Amino acid sequence: MDQSFLKVISNSIKKNWKNPALSNYQGETYTYGDIAERIEKVRLTLEAANLKKGDKVALVGRNSAGWAMNFIAILANGYVAVPILHEFKPTSIHHIINHSDSKALFVSGSIWENLDISELEKLNIVMLIDNIDILYAKKKKLDRIHLADELFIKEHSYILRFQDIKFHSDKPDELAMISYTSGTSGFSKGVMIPYRALWGNVYWATTVIPELGPDKQVVSVLPMAHMYGLSFEILTELASGVHIHLLTKTPSPRIITEMFAKCHPWIIILVPLVLEKIVRKNIFPKLQSTKFKILTKVPLVRDKIYKVIRDQLYKALGGNLYEVIIGGAAFSKDVESFMKQIHFPYTVGYGMTECAPIIAYAPWDSFKKGSVGKAVEHMQIRIDSSNPYKEVGEIQVKGINTMLGYYHNEQATKDSFTEDGWLKTGDLGVLDREGYLYIRGRSKNMILGPNGQNIYPEEIEDQVNGLPFVAESIVVERDNKLVALIHPDVEKMDAQNISFTEVRHNIQISITQLNQELPAYSKLSSFQIYEDEFEKTPKRSIKRYLYK
Repeated sequence: MDQSFLKVISNSIKKNWKNPALSNYQGETYTYGDIAERIEKVRLTLEAANLKKGDKVALVGRNSAGWAMNFIAILANGYVAVPILHEFKPTSIHHIINHSDSKALFVSGSIWENLDISELEKLNIVMLIDNIDILYAKKKKLDRIHLADELFIKEHSYILRFQDIKFHSDKPDELAMISYTSGTSGFSKGVMIPYRALWGNVYWATTVIPELGPDKQVVSVLPMAHMYGLSFEILTELASGVHIHLLTKTPSPRIITEMFAKCHPWIIILVPLVLEKIVRKNIFPKLQSTKFKILTKVPLVRDKIYKVIRDQLYKALGGNLYEVIIGGAAFSKDVESFMKQIHFPYTVGYGMTECAPIIAYAPWDSFKKGSVGKAVEHMQIRIDSSNPYKEVGEIQVKGINTMLGYYHNEQATKDSFTEDGWLKTGDLGVLDREGYLYIRGRSKNMILGPNGQNIYPEEIEDQVNGLPFVAESIVVERDNKLVALIHPDVEKMDAQNISFTEVRHNIQISITQLNQELPAYSKLSSFQIYEDEFEKTPKRSIKRYLYK
């Protein structure tokens, strides 16, 4: 089997040359042929700036068609891509560009204004991410705004044919990109992703998600600089000839709903928080009424009510949905149970940046509630415990999607693999007899109870998050006692004109009731209210380390 990622992309560009590929929100649309033109312009410009194959090229900016085209162009010409999340502070962006040894940079104008070129001495050239106009060039003769257009016209006389494009011939274990898990120098790890991992993710996705093709559309909501969004909202779609619509602005609920209604996406990739907010704010309140509680006790009536709710949710998500794929963080048990009850086509997957990212998945119609699916093709999963079906242990994985290691960090690379070559995920879980994986928490988050019990804070948090007026929570250990840090549902408070004092009283009553249901070693000793939302990563996971 030919495992060339770039051959998959080049075949799709040739096949779909005149078809729409990328559309910016309320902006321009670019065809697959336009991607080919961008590949050539990037090649000519970077060669003029003395870059050689294997050199690193960084990208930082919001999701846009230009971002996606530049990423493909970097790889197609044999360079190594270094995506950087646009939310990172300038000091973090400086650090990643320098740490990765990047020699070129694609950047949005607003971010460039806050960077200091004197701190980026390795860069030969800097270009605007959307139109690749030159912002800076070390070689003064290249310091011309429209350099890329000039070089392209000189080479191709305005006309480009597919046969004029010479794609790099990638090898499975060749470095394709470096993905940074954090921006700060104390935490950042540059995950080295090989071409085989990109191919493995795209090959798997195009085989298990049916009917992806030129007649389908997808809305890109997640940040492209993160592996989850990059692999399954961009690369898989470009490999299939899909038309991708990019949210170039902050993805507010209004804009997302508007895009779903306009584009009728075939698949939707979400982090749990987005779907949980939709269900908790728009559906759960209706089900709490006395009328609904009575009606849903009658099986036939309940089924009809659930069908109406399912159809409304389906329509709100565009009305042309094969399935919603949820990943990136733990999914709330009460929301998931409800989604299962109404037979909504959702599934939960599991992955990590170090696997680019996919590890486990199951289609919605065979997915088991509470699991994160089974090991995907070309990947293996094992549990580091004496009884992986009953005893929780670290989840370890092996296969084509695994990283090469961490850039410039041999010790971290060594520490991340077992002696027999399995990648340590740092997550805890169990398997069932059919191979479905169940996550129990992060090993670094696990709390050792007073009598040696393993306490998984995520399991307690899931129950706390289901309490009235709780938007999100973190359970931490303080003075050998468990404390819940709680951010209330401020919108619900405002709607019902309830003060923080009243909410604190209501939550106290709820916590007392919850403690009656929890084992003695995992009862909450107290709680603390946080009026502001907890700080989060770009994939909407809480930065737990800030709240220990």
